[in-house]
Amino acid sequence: MSEGIKLVTSNRKAFHDYRIEDKFEAGIELRGTEVKSLRMGRANLQDSFCVIERGEVTMMNCHISPYSQASHFNHDPLRPRKLLLHRRQIAQLDKAVRRKGYTIIPLRVYFKGGYAKVEIGLARGKRQYDKRADIAERETKRRLERVNRRGDGT
Repeated sequence: MSEGIKLVTSNRKAFHDYRIEDKFEAGIELRGTEVKSLRMGRANLQDSFCVIERGEVTMMNCHISPYSQASHFNHDPLRPRKLLLHRRQIAQLDKAVRRKGYTIIPLRVYFKGGYAKVEIGLARGKRQYDKRADIAERETKRRLERVNRRGDGT
């Protein structure tokens, strides 16, 4: 990761369930206590996704835990959050999502230069056999690395 970027959370399951075709960086519209919770690393992208409505991209099901020091001013942990993208990027995403099989998935949340950002991916769902093939390929790479390490040491 490059300097000035502090990772809050990443969606590892997205890379298992989807084939990521394109990535975009977007700002997130947050409330005050949400920013404090993010700085503490209290977020979960597990089942989150994005929708495009009325020319705006909205992140759904992203869980940002309530801030423990806040009183009655706390936020709803699962509220929809607007993502800040350029109009051209939104049009590109909208065009792709209208095609069959594409969806927008949040990949990671991080701070960059003091601002909360989310990396979203234009993704296409993997079939079961694709997942198995990826796992088999990963296992083969691990075995080869293990053999190479053993061979170098003797």
